Amino acid sequence: MYKNCLKRCVDCLLAICVLFIVWPFLLIVIIFLYFANKGAGVFFTQERPGRNAKIFRVIKFKTMTDERDKDGKLLPDEKRLTRVGRVVRSLSIDELPQLINVLKGDMAFVGPRPLLPKYLPLYSKEQFRRHEVRPGITGWAQINGRNNISWTKKFEYDIWYVDHLSLGLDLKILLLTVKKVFVREGISKEGEATTVPFDGTN
Repeated sequence: MYKNCLKRCVDCLLAICVLFIVWPFLLIVIIFLYFANKGAGVFFTQERPGRNAKIFRVIKFKTMTDERDKDGKLLPDEKRLTRVGRVVRSLSIDELPQLINVLKGDMAFVGPRPLLPKYLPLYSKEQFRRHEVRPGITGWAQINGRNNISWTKKFEYDIWYVDHLSLGLDLKILLLTVKKVFVREGISKEGEATTVPFDGTN
């Protein structure tokens, strides 16, 4: 019952409450990002596969500039990531606009993180099962290493969550997520500004 109905109701109620509480803070973040991003905008949207691999547009705060080299190619992530963006990302503030995705029904508070559509053909049959539920703002993989674990391990955590989804587990993940944000663990892969791309093996 929780998986098919109650979870969605809890997500909507929680998203409304959180937005009501944090909207003044979000306004301040928007102002800082507006100047830090050098005209690149404040919000970042990108197509991601959701439940049953249905494509939707995820909304996040933009933490990088659009600076390019002399050939017109975007500079590497670590060179475009601003100081403000680094703080916003390290505290997971960049994820907060996804509350809109939760209200729209694209996402849940807890679930496997929505990844890039280009990864869909690379999943094994078992890994593809991560799309049996709505993707989440946080998830079991996020509290067990986030970007600092291998893709293989991350997908194992995702499937474990799909098989054990419950109200109790979701509450546990939300509480541990708050702890992770304050401890600021697993923000990036060691030696990377964000994380390494998935190539079907790593």
